[in-house]
Amino acid sequence: MIPAFARIKHPKVEERTKALAAYAETSPLNRVEMHDTEIGIITSGISYCYAREALGDGASYLKLGMVNPLPVEIIKDFASKVDKLYVIEELDPIIENHCRANGIEVIGKELFPVCGELSQAIIREKILGTLPEVTELDVKLPPRPPAMCCGCPHRGVFYTLKKLGVYVSGDIGCYSLGASAPLSAIDTIVCMGASISTLHGRNKVLGEQSEKKSVAVIGDSTFIHTGINSLIDVAYNRSNSVVIILDNSITGMTGHQQNPTTGYTIKGDPTAAVSLEKLVQSIGINRVRVVDPYDLAATEQAVKEELAADEPSVIIARRPCALLKYVKHNPPSRVDNEKCRGCKSCMRIGCPAISFRDGKAKIDHTLCVGCGVCSEMCKFDAICEGEVK
Repeated sequence: MIPAFARIKHPKVEERTKALAAYAETSPLNRVEMHDTEIGIITSGISYCYAREALGDGASYLKLGMVNPLPVEIIKDFASKVDKLYVIEELDPIIENHCRANGIEVIGKELFPVCGELSQAIIREKILGTLPEVTELDVKLPPRPPAMCCGCPHRGVFYTLKKLGVYVSGDIGCYSLGASAPLSAIDTIVCMGASISTLHGRNKVLGEQSEKKSVAVIGDSTFIHTGINSLIDVAYNRSNSVVIILDNSITGMTGHQQNPTTGYTIKGDPTAAVSLEKLVQSIGINRVRVVDPYDLAATEQAVKEELAADEPSVIIARRPCALLKYVKHNPPSRVDNEKCRGCKSCMRIGCPAISFRDGKAKIDHTLCVGCGVCSEMCKFDAICEGEVK
């Protein structure tokens, strides 16, 4: 909106906000539940569920379903009906500050944490001074950090980058797990689409000492969403940067949604598919190559050659997500105990299907999808497809 119109429309925005504030006072989204009036709780969202489970009918509740703008009169009326008033909200004290600004005395962040999630136990302990009864198991469960899935095509790329010791500018997606051990192959993650621009800036500042030992990684859907502009900057500003597009043919992190590169709409209907190769070339990148990330040797060769080049380049690591329904997997791999030397090389890729017991590698056939990456790593040919005779 141009300034001349914005000045005219601004009073209308303020009028709309006042109308919404008036509606908040009677909105059915804001609900009062009167029970025991010794304790009053003002809350919203999931925090209401925690409070209700922790305190039950031993407290009265003002559940705010409309929080912007927040009501004033309904809060004052509720406050007048209870002896002690608490505001239970996760993170910053938005509702609490609103209450105090309107002269309503509440108890809030002096009891409840500003950081982290709330829980039924925290609320019960802070208000009633007791903890709910729980059944404890005398079992120490091992930690289970998130990991890339068995057969994930990104695993081979990150193994290669770790092996080559390059600086990796990371991005937002399931491939962010490349930062976790044992791969530990991502150095920075800022926000969606920032991997390319971060590498671009780094290379322009540090020059050749960075250009020959740094790459950016970004998923296919993330590249379409917010990565294209940054790659245009790389080409336009003549940044000697290597960008690896991790093309797993889907939007993996948020639930397998289609994206403009897959040839299907979000509803699954056929549509035009963006060609990453043609798109990248059209914005000025001349060096474009496609590799299969299951092929470790080819992936390593591609990375080495593009890092050595004196112009920007893009490597498209293309292999569909292992969880896609149409992907057909190979038979699970097996370990030949007679050949296995217990060197643990196969453990360096962090595949959930591989474990180490009794001095030998073990592969869980219920998890393994036969991607073959671990067999490429084994120098003793101890990992093979099918039953070991």
